[in-house]
Amino acid sequence: MAANLPSMSDSPTPAVTGASPSAVHQQLRTLLCRLGDAIRDHLLATRHRHSTEELSGVAEITVADTIYGIDKIGEHAIIKWFSSHWPSSLPAEIVMEGLEGRPPLTFPTGTPPQRTDWKIIIDPIDGTRPLMYDKRPAWSLAAAAPQRGAANHLGDLVVAAMTELPTSKQWRADQFSAVRGCGPRGLVAEAVDVRLGTRSPLTPRPSQALDLRHGFGALVKFFPVAKAFTARLEEELFTSMGCSGADGGPPVFDDQYISTGGQLHEMLAGRDRVLADLRPLIFRHLGLPDALSCHPYDICTALIFSEAGGCIEAPDGSPLSSPLDTTTPVAWVAYANPALAALVRPRLLEILHRHGLLPAR
Repeated sequence: MAANLPSMSDSPTPAVTGASPSAVHQQLRTLLCRLGDAIRDHLLATRHRHSTEELSGVAEITVADTIYGIDKIGEHAIIKWFSSHWPSSLPAEIVMEGLEGRPPLTFPTGTPPQRTDWKIIIDPIDGTRPLMYDKRPAWSLAAAAPQRGAANHLGDLVVAAMTELPTSKQWRADQFSAVRGCGPRGLVAEAVDVRLGTRSPLTPRPSQALDLRHGFGALVKFFPVAKAFTARLEEELFTSMGCSGADGGPPVFDDQYISTGGQLHEMLAGRDRVLADLRPLIFRHLGLPDALSCHPYDICTALIFSEAGGCIEAPDGSPLSSPLDTTTPVAWVAYANPALAALVRPRLLEILHRHGLLPAR
């Protein structure tokens, strides 16, 4: 049984602040969690029928991303679930990778997008690459915003849910959901025993550390492209904070989780203290294509981390405001708490301005 699971960190529990979620936001939260459950359970039920070669084979290349065989499993589960479970009282348009160039996907089926009340942005499997090789869990991400057509952006999202997609040897898969503006009161976190179907509460606790000494932090550098330049920026940042590890000093440790949802989970769990995904800025600076960047569907559950007490923002310190689509490159920085943000942000900004990644002040 998964009962009496420990909290996710030894940090103090965040204060309960904010209003209680409205009935419609609670309904949306529950629906997005059930969607995540359906994707997870469908993946677990079908994965054993496919070889690693089938799961990792390229099924399609779209303007948003490379679609692998394992991604198609998630896409089919989503369309089936929405057709059977999405209530007609909440007409919605779906935005997710793999739908580019197709007619708008809405539920109830056939509803014109301009007559929907909600826009649901989804990443069925965030972290496809480590999961399809059974290396590390992936995450299913979903969030909802009031429909505003092409004007919708990440700041409009009011409800979000993220569901862990476990590796074959895992018995536990975590799930988090939140409602904007409700603080921890609107956040629900559970550990699901995928063997028994039982659920136990978790307490997300972002790190309350006041510095980076002996902790985990990183700039995203998943791929060979631009890795040397990114590592140079990272070294400058941590050295400026006295955390280079040189001469026996306190180091900052690096753990590259190839999943934006997975990275947010590490921040929620109190394991990482600062993470920065600067790929769009770096690729643009170096004159490289930005196809290997984070996109809005990858970062759509950022509000869960914010509601838990963390800070997540654009590299210049402004709120995330990218359009709710599958193609816009998104750069972001997450700090475990406001004190760390106040400590690290000025140093990061100085480095970004000095290297020309942000406009001169």
